[in-house]
Amino acid sequence: MSIQSHERVPYVDIAAQHAPIKDELITAISEVIDSGQFIHGEQVGTFEHQFSELCEVPYSVAVNSGTDAMILALRALSVGPGDEVITVPNSFVASTSCIALVGARPVFVDVGPDLNMDVSLLEAAITPRTKAILPVHLTGRPSEMDPIIEIADRHNLYVIEDCAQAVTAEYKGKKVGSIGTIGCFSLHPLKTLNACGDGGILTVNDQYLYDRLITLRNHGLKTRDDCEVWGINSRLDTLQAAILLVKLKYLGEWTTERRANALFYQETLDSIPRLTLPSDLPHGKSVYHTFVVQTEQRDELKQFLANDGVETAIHYPKPIHLQESAASLGYSDGDFPVAESQARHILSLPIHSDLEKDDLNLVANSIRAFYSG
Repeated sequence: MSIQSHERVPYVDIAAQHAPIKDELITAISEVIDSGQFIHGEQVGTFEHQFSELCEVPYSVAVNSGTDAMILALRALSVGPGDEVITVPNSFVASTSCIALVGARPVFVDVGPDLNMDVSLLEAAITPRTKAILPVHLTGRPSEMDPIIEIADRHNLYVIEDCAQAVTAEYKGKKVGSIGTIGCFSLHPLKTLNACGDGGILTVNDQYLYDRLITLRNHGLKTRDDCEVWGINSRLDTLQAAILLVKLKYLGEWTTERRANALFYQETLDSIPRLTLPSDLPHGKSVYHTFVVQTEQRDELKQFLANDGVETAIHYPKPIHLQESAASLGYSDGDFPVAESQARHILSLPIHSDLEKDDLNLVANSIRAFYSG
C-alpha cells in the first residue's frame, strides 16, 4: 500500500546545494568579471593545483568537459585509427563515444555484480590491436584496479580511468585518477564536484603527458604564434574555475553526507530479500555518486515511489552496445548478459547531500511499503 505522502523528494536538488554558498559564488564570479580574465585566468591554475593535491597527483589539466578529458587522454597517448580500447557497455555513452571519436574501435567486456568491469574477462578481450583499457568507476565505486594494472603492464597497455562519477573515491588507499596512466573527471552540474555548466579535468603523473595535454587543449599551440600539433579548444572557463574553487571547500562535507545517506539506506533496507543494495569494496571507498539498487520489480517500484513523491532515475536503461550508434561494432543482444540483466533491474535512489532525515525516511518507508504489499 502506498504511503501517499504529500511531500516530495527530488532526485537532485542543485538549488538547495547552492543556497548556503550563493554569496560566496557570487563574490567569486564578480572577481572574475572585474578582472576581465575569462580565459586562462589565475583561478584555473589555482583550481588545477588544488585538484592535484586532492587526487594526490603532481599534475592536473582543466578542460571544458569530461568527454573532452577522455578524448584528450586518448589523443595524448596517440590512440587512433587501427587501435582498440577495452571498456564496459553499461556506462554513459561518453565513455565509449570518446574512443570512436579518435578513430579507434571500442571493445566491450561484461561487468560484475558491482556494475564495474569483470576483470576475469579482460585478458581474453586483448588483441594485437589493443592499446588501452578504459575502466569506469561507475556509481562512484572504484573498479578493481590492481588486476587491471597488472594485466595492462603485462601487455604494455595504457590505463585511462573514467572517474566522472568518482572524485575522491579510493582503492586500497589510493585516490582514483592517480592509479592509471591518466584519470578523467567530469565537472558537469550533476556531479558531486560540479560546475555551473560543463567542465572536466585530467590527472596525470607523467610530465611529458602533462605537457602534451596542455598543448592539445589549447589548439596545439606551443606559443601564441607556433602550432606544434593539431589540437582543440577545450579550456575550462575562468568563471567555472572560480565556482569550483568555492565548491572544493565543501566537497569533503558533501561526500561525507552522501556516504551517510548510503549507510542509512543500507541499514534500513538490508532486510528486504528482493532488493539488492550496493556496498563498499572491502578495500575501497565509494563516494556514492549514485545509489543503485537492483530488483526484478524495477518499473513497478519506480512508479510506486513516484506516486509517493519520490523521484528516481535509471543509470542506464540501454547498454551502449545496443545503441544505434554502436551498430557498426557488430554486437547484439545477449553478448553481455550481466550488463543487459542489470539494465532491466537497476534503479537509482536519491542520495544527494541535501536530503533531510525526513526525506530519507520517506524513501525507505515507501520502499518497505512496496515490498510488504
